[in-house]
Amino acid sequence: MAWYAYCITEQKAFQGETRARRPFVIEELRGIEGAPVYGYPSGELALIVSEYVPTADLGQQAILEHARVIAECFRNTTVLPFRFGTVFDTDDALRRAVRSNRKAFLSSVERLRGKAEMHLKLMVKDGSLREAMNDVVLPMTAGGDYLTKLREKAVRHRERQTKARAISVQVHMLFNPLEEDVSCKKVDSGGMMIDIAHLVDHKEVEKYQARYNSAARQLKDCRMSVSGPWPPYHFLPGKLRTVAN
Repeated sequence: MAWYAYCITEQKAFQGETRARRPFVIEELRGIEGAPVYGYPSGELALIVSEYVPTADLGQQAILEHARVIAECFRNTTVLPFRFGTVFDTDDALRRAVRSNRKAFLSSVERLRGKAEMHLKLMVKDGSLREAMNDVVLPMTAGGDYLTKLREKAVRHRERQTKARAISVQVHMLFNPLEEDVSCKKVDSGGMMIDIAHLVDHKEVEKYQARYNSAARQLKDCRMSVSGPWPPYHFLPGKLRTVAN
């Protein structure tokens, strides 16, 4: 029996103080293609799964169903989400994956208990970055011109990274998250998009959203948007992202 995996959580969130030894149905929750969703017990933990028969490639609807199951679980308890498309081919593969990573999973559940992820997107349109945003095209042949262009390309990359770092530091001071994950990239319109994930206490979400209004006024060179609270996708142990491979 193959299992499609959505997330890991604590068994007691669904069973109370009773510890199940066999997979138990989670009522009123449906997964990929409307399949019943189960809690697959493993000690204190439970993997949230559904039976899976490989068919065509999972599409957009499956992505939404995957996210909905995780979101519903997150309403009630701490979750460690699996990436979309994680499948365990057998019961033994599922049990082995959890058993070999139990310590990391338990410590992550403890660390993320009562926490949520907030996500900021900042579009930087600062005029001082205009030149740094332009790509340097490298010549097809080696030589002095190639090395000159290569150095110029590196300089522009550093300029973008320096600007992104300065903005992320300013954002960190405004929001004061527990942890953060930052990435940036150029966009076709000529600006720079900075993605920032913040880990915050769930009880601080309203305060975080209030800080967003203040930050939007202060960061005048950026167009900002905020979303969340989300499950802590960016703050999982690395092993969770590769456990089914």
